[in-house]
Amino acid sequence: MFKLPVMEEPELLRAILDSMHDPVVFVDLSHTIRYANKPAEKNFAKWGGITGKSIFHCHNENSCAAIKKIFKALKNGTEEEMISDNERHRTYMRAVRNGQGELIGYMERYEPPKGK
Repeated sequence: MFKLPVMEEPELLRAILDSMHDPVVFVDLSHTIRYANKPAEKNFAKWGGITGKSIFHCHNENSCAAIKKIFKALKNGTEEEMISDNERHRTYMRAVRNGQGELIGYMERYEPPKGK
């Protein structure tokens, strides 16, 4: 029988997220990037590493406006909204809530364009 190595939950979650092909970023309520999986770090490498920086640091003006608008919706109970849909990828913002349902931040996730 194959025995899995013992991993603490944070290490396990990081391994799961890093195994994904598409970027995933977690952003806190002050819009600071607190976590980026390996594909996200690679995707945003031109900004010199994004963890600890404002999400607005690596987005254009239109995307920043969309993030601010969607953030208000997430605070009011929305769970997920699309930020953009273009030929390269579809980008979503998803609420991250604690066990009491309180918003603690949001994640930005990417997926391939529709039909790919």
